[in-house]
Amino acid sequence: MGNIAAFLLALAILAIVVDMLRRKKLREKYAVLWLVVGVATVVLAAFPRLLNIVAEIVGVQIPSNLLFAMSILMLLGVCLHLSWEISVVEDETRTLAEEVAILRTQVEHLAADHSPNVPEQLILRTDTANESTDN
Repeated sequence: MGNIAAFLLALAILAIVVDMLRRKKLREKYAVLWLVVGVATVVLAAFPRLLNIVAEIVGVQIPSNLLFAMSILMLLGVCLHLSWEISVVEDETRTLAEEVAILRTQVEHLAADHSPNVPEQLILRTDTANESTDN
């Protein structure tokens, strides 16, 4: 009964990941990890003795401990990868904010010069922009 539940869970994981990929809700680089987890669960559900054999080879007395250890290592890897992704995004956000500030300053200087080459739509009204952010 336990193998059937594990097998159905693995199939559900695979179906959800494929559906999320199809609907563009999950990027491919993240889906690979979940597909590997789903396929590994299908293999372990189909061949439950495989975990015992691997545990003996590795030297772990209880096969479930090996499964938990592998799961913890996988979760640590996911956390490390996501922390790296967040660091990259923070750097990109800081760079974009600096570029926007420079562009805003340049537009304000152009508006202050009352240059006829600058259309009215490009002139920023900092006093009205500040009022809308205060609310």
